[in-house]
Amino acid sequence: MALTRLTLRLGRNPGTEYPEGDDNHGYVITAPLNKDGNLDADLWRAHKKACTVIRFSPDEDERADGWLTHRGANWFFHYDEEHEGPDEPVYKLGDHLLRVGDYVTIHEADGDNLVYKITEAQDVHG
Repeated sequence: MALTRLTLRLGRNPGTEYPEGDDNHGYVITAPLNKDGNLDADLWRAHKKACTVIRFSPDEDERADGWLTHRGANWFFHYDEEHEGPDEPVYKLGDHLLRVGDYVTIHEADGDNLVYKITEAQDVHG
């Protein structure tokens, strides 16, 4: 089991302002993955402070950093900034294999559900 730095880039989202996707919008997540590529709640509990989320965008107002959090069977992105609103839920993130080429859906603070593609994965060494 290890922490893995995953880069998610905005994928094709027909019917939105990003129908073809956009590599300049996304997230970098340091995630607690087991050997199969699933999130591991026990590893998360042991390394909560190291499980981070960085939202990147060309628009400085859209950038944010925070933590990957876990409640019950659900995983969220939590930001300290008050203007960020409630935690961003990630659709069934605990059920996904998180490998390069896989997709995840994130419920954005503005209410949109957008699909992101995992484009990079790198083991994080303490």
